[in-house]
Amino acid sequence: MEFSFFSMIAQASLVAKAVLALLVVMSIISWGLMIQKFFALSAANNKALNGTEGFEKAPNLREAVQSLGADPASPLYYIAHQGVLEFNRSKELGNSSEVVVDNVRRALRQGVGSELSRLQRSLSLLATTANTAPFIGLFGTVWGIMSSFHSIGMLKSASLATVAPGISEALVATAIGLAVAVPATIGFNIFMGKLSQVDTLLVNFAGVFLNRVQREINAHRPVQRTGATEM
Repeated sequence: MEFSFFSMIAQASLVAKAVLALLVVMSIISWGLMIQKFFALSAANNKALNGTEGFEKAPNLREAVQSLGADPASPLYYIAHQGVLEFNRSKELGNSSEVVVDNVRRALRQGVGSELSRLQRSLSLLATTANTAPFIGLFGTVWGIMSSFHSIGMLKSASLATVAPGISEALVATAIGLAVAVPATIGFNIFMGKLSQVDTLLVNFAGVFLNRVQREINAHRPVQRTGATEM
């Protein structure tokens, strides 16, 4: 059975071989991308959980940020870095506490968006594979059927031996197109779910960071005494 399959591929038309080769390349790329994204999103999820937990346990903002510096690959590192930069910049400009908190909030939001864009990168290729592979296989199917009708017209015979090669190409192209598209579709849906979980963790971390900033500002705010007489 294996020998006959490869023999059929070897005897296929040039267009059919090109279609099958394209589908095989798309399958290899999509599987490689799915393996890479599985480890990347799993690592991002674990690092976000552990990083947020360590951040909350730190006694102050400085030590909390330093706890993230040990792992620059963590998605929290870039977000915290953006927040700290904006916090220091706003303090140096002498902005009010409300302005500082608002600026840090925007910086954290931008950091979360940038990290999500980085983690989501290349998923569009997986979606493209899932959407186009069936149609590429369908093109091979149509071409195989066209070859069969052409053989019938040339040989003026509708016997099985005449139409079988073209029909075989058509069925193989359809099957491979579906074999490429189905795993890519499943993988894309799974990774979008994982990305949504990471999104929630990053947003939660941004909230924890902002709370730390507010506590830091309140701790250094001078206490306003009541009952003092105005001159």
